[in-house]
Amino acid sequence: QVQLVESGGGLVQPGGSLRLSCAGSGFPLGVYSMTWYRQAPGRERQWIAGISPTGMNPNYDASVEGRFTISRDNSKRSVYLQMDNLEVDDTAVYFCYAPQKGLWGQGTQVTVST
Repeated sequence: QVQLVESGGGLVQPGGSLRLSCAGSGFPLGVYSMTWYRQAPGRERQWIAGISPTGMNPNYDASVEGRFTISRDNSKRSVYLQMDNLEVDDTAVYFCYAPQKGLWGQGTQVTVST
């Protein structure tokens, strides 16, 4: 089955950290660029980070640059999003997306709150 499955979301206090994982199956994830998006309640889905198949030149939206780090391990068919210094405004459902395949994961909830 061709799919992406996110994990690692949860509830964290402001200033805390979380690491999201996205595991791919049914396709060679290692040859595709991968991205992370998020969608907050009442807002449009927002691109936040992308990474090339080799892992070179990751890029970020200004709202997360310097706090979030995207990485990948092609041997594990996985992509990661390390999120540090989390803010209340980071609260959202986080999705991984393979743009060249048009494939979305189901999302994982991240809540930043006291």
